Amino acid sequence: MIFDRFRLNGQVALVTGGTRGIGLAIAEALGEAGAKVVIAGRTPNAAADARLSKAGIDFEFIAADLVKERAADELVAETLSRAGRLDILVNNAGIAIHGDSGEFSDAIWREIMTVNVDAVFRACRAALAPMRRQGGGVILNIGSMSGIVSNIPQNQVAYNTSKAAVHMMTKSLASEVAAENIRVNAIAPGYIETDLSRGGIDNPDWFPTWRSMTPMGRVGQPEEVAGAALFLCSAAASYVTGEVLVIDGGYTTR
Repeated sequence: MIFDRFRLNGQVALVTGGTRGIGLAIAEALGEAGAKVVIAGRTPNAAADARLSKAGIDFEFIAADLVKERAADELVAETLSRAGRLDILVNNAGIAIHGDSGEFSDAIWREIMTVNVDAVFRACRAALAPMRRQGGGVILNIGSMSGIVSNIPQNQVAYNTSKAAVHMMTKSLASEVAAENIRVNAIAPGYIETDLSRGGIDNPDWFPTWRSMTPMGRVGQPEEVAGAALFLCSAAASYVTGEVLVIDGGYTTR
């Protein structure tokens, strides 16, 4: 049956930034589909643990600071040590910093690129060896509509640039490893109600513009991203690779 293709029984999924927001919603969706889920973050989150436990999901937490150069290699190695395999990697961890480009420091630029681009590449690179040994796997990168359009009214050149890089990384890597049964896709969320976007949602100068430029007239919820993530990580998307799926309430249509 077609719905069986969404099942992930016996698979292991690693979700970075998996203790809150979009990452937690994706971890829950993959777990509900039968995967053992490893959530990674800088610090544990008791609320996330309680939510996944209540849902009956088989999960573990691994502390990881992906700013560190060897962190991705160590995270994948620890996942393999605990779970024995790695079928799905979801690169969700990221940061957003806004500011006038004329006053943006090299240090802030480098911080954004290190987390949003370098760490994603390092995690992808680390996952390739076990996926190749297993005969395949899935990588899902979380980009952003900000990698496609220049949002307003906030200034965020560095963030936009980093997400555009994630999209091209996704396409290039997908082309490189497709013959090895490794699929690589990305999701480009619009404004989703999370801790990362809370400041903008609460900003009376920003949010009216965000809402007016979104045809659906509202922000999205993490669960509205998680369903698409499950599709792309499952056999239901077995002929899909190198794609960037936009989930933005129609924002990029305007």
